[in-house]
Amino acid sequence: MRATLLVAAALAGAPLAASAQTLYPNTGRDLAASCAICHGTNGTNAGGMPNVAGQPKDTLVRHLRDFRDGKRPATLMHQISKGLTEEQIEAVAGYWSAQKAK
Repeated sequence: MRATLLVAAALAGAPLAASAQTLYPNTGRDLAASCAICHGTNGTNAGGMPNVAGQPKDTLVRHLRDFRDGKRPATLMHQISKGLTEEQIEAVAGYWSAQKAK
């Protein structure tokens, strides 16, 4: 149930309530589900969107922060990234960096 709520909130671009101490173990995976519509369910997309699977974590974190802070142009990513806490950015970037690019 909690995972469903997190994914629904992420898809809506809403800020998620998260503990500053620790996130639950599947936070990165659950947040990554909202990326599937553009970046593919496995993080690779043949439709022209950037692949996120297998990218270095620090690169993904930097891109998400740049979208959030308006330093990188986007159509949707600036809205999505504004709804993420720093911990959630780290978690979703860690999830995608650990995935094998297919």
